[in-house]
Amino acid sequence: MSTNKVKKQRKGPTTAYDFGFLLTLILLLACGSIMVFSASAPWASMTVGNPYHYIIRQLVWIAIGSVGLAVTYHIPYYTYKRFYKVILIVSIGLLIVVLVPGIGKVVKGSRRWIGINDNLGFQASELAKIGLILAFAIKLQKDGEKIRNFKVFVKYLGIIVLVDGLLYLEPHYSALMLITIVLCVMLFLGGVNLKHIGLLGLGAVPILAVVALKESYRVARLVSFLDPFKYKMGDGWQAVQSLYAIGSGGIFGLGLGMSRQKFSYIPEPQNDFIFSIFCEELGLIGAIFVIILFALLIWRGFKIAANARDREGSLMVSGIITLIAMQVIVNIAVVTACLPVTGMQLPFISYGGSSLTILMTAMGIVLNVSKYQKVVGAEKNEIANSRRRNSRSY
Repeated sequence: MSTNKVKKQRKGPTTAYDFGFLLTLILLLACGSIMVFSASAPWASMTVGNPYHYIIRQLVWIAIGSVGLAVTYHIPYYTYKRFYKVILIVSIGLLIVVLVPGIGKVVKGSRRWIGINDNLGFQASELAKIGLILAFAIKLQKDGEKIRNFKVFVKYLGIIVLVDGLLYLEPHYSALMLITIVLCVMLFLGGVNLKHIGLLGLGAVPILAVVALKESYRVARLVSFLDPFKYKMGDGWQAVQSLYAIGSGGIFGLGLGMSRQKFSYIPEPQNDFIFSIFCEELGLIGAIFVIILFALLIWRGFKIAANARDREGSLMVSGIITLIAMQVIVNIAVVTACLPVTGMQLPFISYGGSSLTILMTAMGIVLNVSKYQKVVGAEKNEIANSRRRNSRSY
């Protein structure tokens, strides 16, 4: 076999997809569907008169997300490099378009949604997250060692500042923090000079302090976070009710469907605070089980990134898995009153439309990268033997 033939073979998949990663994802979606139904039934009955309202929608979004996953799974990840500039422009463009009156919809005081009506729309930031991760991964692959140059680093910094500015205008502070952290992690993994990251961090601290203290409601959240029980009838309400739910669950829980806090004590319990209902009904055992599932998903994801054939695939997966890991950490920290209350869903568990669908579509990219592994063992030996045979022929 000639070296050229070996190289041609290496362009295709070297292994099957990571079944362990997919199985863990399916288990998380199953747990999420069960808990969405359990947590949302009383709230749905009270607000729309149908206890199945949210679970039906959740299953529809999972079905759509499964189609998205299947599509991205069959697209070789390296083909995205042809369109990375378009991906970057579209990602930033969505964050601009959502600010346009008449296009962006105002929900709870923030202009985050693009949609035709209340039933058909998506959050621009959810799609922008994945687009920015793909664009950064491809660009970092292209720049290589040049990323250590400060002038090159400034270009990446400019994109982050622009994205943060647009998210600030929505406003969508949780997405701002999340995207910034994920992109900075990708820069670190891409080989950026640590001094430059340090300068970015020092510059971000005073800006974050100003943003946190500028609005009175954010100050109130920070104050109530320090002692939620002191403000349990106001800004500390959600945190206190969440702690009541977790505490009453004990080790084994009250039983599936037996939560008390979901009866209007925690508003919209199927969303950001669904983990507290999970703990109340299934106890410490159930909480540990779902945390282990997330740990497995994150571990398998980073393992796929470590074994990816090239830097581009590795960075793509690292960015997507970091995104999931940060959402899990922040959500559980908020629910357990370890962080101030912020709008951060628990991936694959919380009720969600566009966020769930887009995140499942991103899982297809991870699974696709898992098929393209580094050259190992027999293939390395075959290349070496081929080179020796060719040298003898001369």
